[in-house]
Amino acid sequence: MKNWNVETTCVQGGYRPGNGEPRQVPIVQSTTFKYDTSEDMAKLFDLEASGYFYTRLQNPTNDLVAAKIAALEGGTAGMLTSSGQAANFFAIFNIANSGDHVVSSSSIYGGTFNLFNVTMRKMGIEFTFVSPDCTPEELEAAFRPNTKAVFGESIANPALTVLDFEKFARAAHAHGVPLIVDNTFPTPVNCRPIEFGVDIVTHSTTKYMDGHGTAVGGAIVDSGKFDWMAHADKFPGLTTPDESYHGITYAEKFGLAGAFITKCTAQLMRDFGSIQSPQNAFYLNLGLESLHVRMAQHCKNGLALAKLLANDPRVESVSYPGLPGDRYYETARKYMPNGTCGVVSFCLKDGREAAEEFMKHLKVFAIETHVADARSCCLHPASSTHRQLTEEELIACGVPGSLIRMSCGLEGTEDLLADVQNALDAI
Repeated sequence: MKNWNVETTCVQGGYRPGNGEPRQVPIVQSTTFKYDTSEDMAKLFDLEASGYFYTRLQNPTNDLVAAKIAALEGGTAGMLTSSGQAANFFAIFNIANSGDHVVSSSSIYGGTFNLFNVTMRKMGIEFTFVSPDCTPEELEAAFRPNTKAVFGESIANPALTVLDFEKFARAAHAHGVPLIVDNTFPTPVNCRPIEFGVDIVTHSTTKYMDGHGTAVGGAIVDSGKFDWMAHADKFPGLTTPDESYHGITYAEKFGLAGAFITKCTAQLMRDFGSIQSPQNAFYLNLGLESLHVRMAQHCKNGLALAKLLANDPRVESVSYPGLPGDRYYETARKYMPNGTCGVVSFCLKDGREAAEEFMKHLKVFAIETHVADARSCCLHPASSTHRQLTEEELIACGVPGSLIRMSCGLEGTEDLLADVQNALDAI
């Protein structure tokens, strides 16, 4: 499967049925699994054999779909979670504990920012936020002796900043820590961060991967390239015996390819239980099968809308990394040469009130707390997803009060442009 094109992997990756087996990924809708002897089950609990005993940890349907996502990203192992928030929490908490520190881009989804800046701080993990446009020197200054990871988003939601993978990877690896990147917006169809030095990739599969507003979910993919044993003192959870699993040392037993995901499953999924339901994984797989086709139309519509807005005198600024002249256009061309996403952010010259008025007149775009769907949707982040942030934090995240986020779906391009034009004329 490693030699397949992305299109073939979207359709057939992760699952190869045998003779007489179901052509579609089967839904194993069962909480538990039966074994003939206690010895057989004991091997599973000791991580001495592969298999399933309780869906709170793993499920065959989930694992098949996770394998497809791992193949799409070019990773060695993957797992599904109940949401994108759970995926980002697990990815960090798998290697950072109370008393540790993480460096993060400040330009990230508001829910993730709150997870890091409030909830995980209560757990004793400190975060330093840096601009994605920081200089190498400014990035270097953010590290501490107890730093355990660096985090960013490939295309930030909703600011649409593009992370310079290589700059952040160089800094992370110079300090012996992995770079974790949320790749939700471009998806592996348009961007494969692992090829540019990223170590762990996360997704909110709720977005483009599902693509139809059907199932909430998340995913984590390990590149299999970060050498945990080379930095054993920083990552004792992976490099020293886990007494809850009879003294297994994950990095030794499962190697670079499997240590991170195995520990994340055996410890965090066991204890937190943020599993994706097999039914949702089935829906997710249906979305993945058309991902490569859908992303092209999303990007076509996104670019067309960005061009319309950029030429309208009532619009103060437009953010779309696929638009020539955008501040991240060259970075996007480097890491995402085939397109970015269908999400466009812009600010109206008349400010927050004009933005709220604009949204009242949309007919095709629906106001939703959602993005990256087959149906076009629209949001005013400052009064919804980012309303918990102060004005200063909004600015730091690249989300001023006048910003509108529009997610172009799969509708006809002309219909979307007409809808936006009519809303602009109405204010």
